[in-house]
Amino acid sequence: MKAVQIVKPNQLEVIEVEKPGIDEKNNVLIRMTAAGICGSDIGIYHGTNAAATYPRIIGHEIVGRVEETGTGVQNLKPGDRVIVNQVTSCGECYPCRKGRGNVCDHLAVRGVHIDGGYREYLAVPESDCYLLPDFISDRDAVMIEPTTIAIQSCTRAELERDDMLLLYGAGALGSSILRVARQLCDHIIVADVVNEKLEEAKKAGASYTINVLEEDFQAKVLEYTHGRGSTVSIDAACVKSSLLMLLEATGNAGRVITMGFSTAGTEVNQFLITSKELDVRGSRLQNKMFGKAIDMLREGKLDLTGSVSHAFPLIKAQEAFDFVDSKDPSIRKIVLTFDF
Repeated sequence: MKAVQIVKPNQLEVIEVEKPGIDEKNNVLIRMTAAGICGSDIGIYHGTNAAATYPRIIGHEIVGRVEETGTGVQNLKPGDRVIVNQVTSCGECYPCRKGRGNVCDHLAVRGVHIDGGYREYLAVPESDCYLLPDFISDRDAVMIEPTTIAIQSCTRAELERDDMLLLYGAGALGSSILRVARQLCDHIIVADVVNEKLEEAKKAGASYTINVLEEDFQAKVLEYTHGRGSTVSIDAACVKSSLLMLLEATGNAGRVITMGFSTAGTEVNQFLITSKELDVRGSRLQNKMFGKAIDMLREGKLDLTGSVSHAFPLIKAQEAFDFVDSKDPSIRKIVLTFDF
């Protein structure tokens, strides 16, 4: 079967690998139908994702149909459409015992630490499969995984109705967070450097927007938060300056959520954290949030229709990744398909 492997940074190859079989642990065989290209996949391709190991079959936003089931499978049958949890954990270490398997001491993420879903077939445990509603297409369903990341960040932020949220970044990650945050909070400020993205954020539910290049960021945050600063700030831009900017913009007793994976040094001001008694929290991956995301879909609180802007067959993965690198403004979400 065909698979896409990052051999080493900046070297992508479509390779032939053996079709997996099911066993006692990986008791569900899935024929892949759609897989999203995420910013972290691009990071692995370019060698900027510190968590990745090489060579690696990437892909963690992965949707398919059950091809075969094995011993112990109770809730799935051939033909069922599923999305696959990308997080695997040991269940025994300190984080797992605390119910935080997404940061397991032995964490292995599909497509990052172990081979992922850019391949025609994948064998996984039944517990990692989530049934998809009939009304969502396979392509749109890849957006459920980014939604789980957004739910995780809002959960880590303990976002509540009376919060004043500052969301820095209106790209793919920020847009996903905005979809979730608007269900939880009425007062949302979105900051970015691209006016078109800010216009889309306003249409998607942002109360206010700030162009960081054209406006005084800190002054605008104070203006839009009645002079006190945000109560919650989420960094979906993840650039060198963003953490310090959010520490400055967040008011007393606020929470600042970081999501970046860069290992480059960044400036942090301890006085801002201590004097305002800020909670600075990381948000990584997701912690069993697929069920919540699918429930939001079923309840009509989430609409992922039209999120995918482009699709490429798996065998044209290089062309797809080159297109991502082109920064074409029409790109929203790119999906690899398996109908070749």
